[in-house]
Amino acid sequence: MKTELVIFDLDGTLVNTIADLASATNYALSVAGYPTHHMSAYPYYVGNGITKLIERALPSEARNESEIEHVRSIFKEYYDEHLTDCSSPYPGIAELLKELRRRNIRIAVSSNKYQAAVERIIGYYFQDLEWAAVEGQKPDVPVKPDPSIVFQVLLKSPTMKNAVLYVGDSGVDMETARRAGVESVGVTWGFRPESELAENNACHIINSPAQLLEIIDNHID
Repeated sequence: MKTELVIFDLDGTLVNTIADLASATNYALSVAGYPTHHMSAYPYYVGNGITKLIERALPSEARNESEIEHVRSIFKEYYDEHLTDCSSPYPGIAELLKELRRRNIRIAVSSNKYQAAVERIIGYYFQDLEWAAVEGQKPDVPVKPDPSIVFQVLLKSPTMKNAVLYVGDSGVDMETARRAGVESVGVTWGFRPESELAENNACHIINSPAQLLEIIDNHID
């Protein structure tokens, strides 16, 4: 069936945000008196929301609810001021999004990052594009791989599931798509290895944004 809607993960899929996430987490850890981590550790800490990021970054003995929330609050205050310092869209992403809109294919975002940060990042890097939905983590919606956030997108932009592609860079994203009943596309330029995408049953795996158009073209054929 012809693709009508493409839902994208944000971090590691549309925008390389790892440096700003790492800097904010290390800042929060340092202020709270905990050891920091090398940048190389952070691709494996992210993907399940900021609360889980902080939990993973904290020493095991400090992973209690009150301390996680304390460090998260420091993180958020810093990140809100620095979330675009070092981040940037991946090569070819802006061109892909514009081509999808040129074809009248709707685009949406479904992210485990908190809603305000998602809106600011999308508004900063992609302000000239029309989005069907921009969905981030909200208190009343479970984080991915729970499919609720995908259903939030579909409520705002009703689409038959077999006309939807879900694009992400992690096993969490592939599982989210599976649970939502939509076709998944794993990208290899993000934070997680290709093997993780394959192990989590990605329907497609692509190495460049332009390859997504090939999948869409094959659907038309």
